[in-house]
Amino acid sequence: MKLILAIVSNDDSSAVSTALTKGGFSVTRLATTGGFLRAGNTTIIVGCEDEKVDKAIELIGSESKRRTEIVPSTASYDIGRYASFPVEVQVGGATIFVMDVEQFIKL
Repeated sequence: MKLILAIVSNDDSSAVSTALTKGGFSVTRLATTGGFLRAGNTTIIVGCEDEKVDKAIELIGSESKRRTEIVPSTASYDIGRYASFPVEVQVGGATIFVMDVEQFIKL
């Protein structure tokens, strides 16, 4: 048995959850915050049999699209003076961790 943790953009989370549920997977969603952009993410937790991992990853990937966004950035120029300028960054996609599960109990 495997545990899949998939960190996806909030913009993609509903589509990912729906695709996984339609694919026969049980899904748990957690609201999380990314460290780099400090933007909202969703961590999706899926437990599945080893042979179903590739299918789950395929479904996550099909609904998690990478895109480019312009976000404000602040740089320090002098003591107490800051300037804000836009920075282009890649957002979206998914970060996926697959872990072995030693024991699974559902009560």
